[in-house]
Amino acid sequence: MALRSEPTARQLRLAVELRKLRDAAGLTTREAAALLGVSSAQISQIESGVAGVSAKRLRLLASNYSCTDDEFIDALVSWATDRTRGWWEEYRGALPTPFLDLAELEHHATYLREVQFLHIPGALQTEDYARTIFSDRIPELPSDELELRVRHRMQRRAIFEGPDPTPYEAVIHEAALRIRIGDRAASRAQLNALLDLSESDHITVRVIPFDVDGFGGSWAAMMLASGAVPKLDTVVRDAPHATGFIDSEAQLSVLRTLFHRVEAASLDPERSRDFIHRLTKEL
Repeated sequence: MALRSEPTARQLRLAVELRKLRDAAGLTTREAAALLGVSSAQISQIESGVAGVSAKRLRLLASNYSCTDDEFIDALVSWATDRTRGWWEEYRGALPTPFLDLAELEHHATYLREVQFLHIPGALQTEDYARTIFSDRIPELPSDELELRVRHRMQRRAIFEGPDPTPYEAVIHEAALRIRIGDRAASRAQLNALLDLSESDHITVRVIPFDVDGFGGSWAAMMLASGAVPKLDTVVRDAPHATGFIDSEAQLSVLRTLFHRVEAASLDPERSRDFIHRLTKEL
């Protein structure tokens, strides 16, 4: 099997989970290799994500690592054997890898929860809104790459389509709703699009108003993507120069708690729609 030159975030996560299982079992790479009848270099390649692993070998490793969590192992096997080539693959080599990794993460998530304070969440943005966001980048993007990024962002709506759309919940601070990205007409169109999307059965939009008491979570912007089992949840955090994928259980526990606190400070979906509707009237 050819080695991967650039493993995806999903492939790297599988590698990390396998390495965690081996470490928990107290085995070296040499000992793990002996269980499969392969070289320790091959185990290292599997655990770095540059090489895949078959379902049979993965289950054999899990058994010898004394992992008894059948749902977790089944989920890892599903990851290892998945051959999905999603719509995002057409952008490979044309856009930075994190764009593709994010789209793949959203595609496979069982539930998505997002918190934003300064911008409308990417999957809910209109084309004009997204184009303005990308146009403000420094250094300025070439026009062809800018349009690629806008098109990619619009295609992320695929998670809301089809017979089995992904349940999605967005908690958005009033600041993000009021900051005018583009002109007045573009801002109004974005709010109206948000209202339309919030009417879908699988999309929930909640608003945190400025006047909520005792709220101090402005640093907790994130997206929580639920995996097939909680151990495979992932949190995405954006920084000015990078997108971070967080999967350590300790950090996930903290960020889940933060999300619930932010959610508790928000209006319920019906009051949130009324709130957004009032803002559209002000534009």
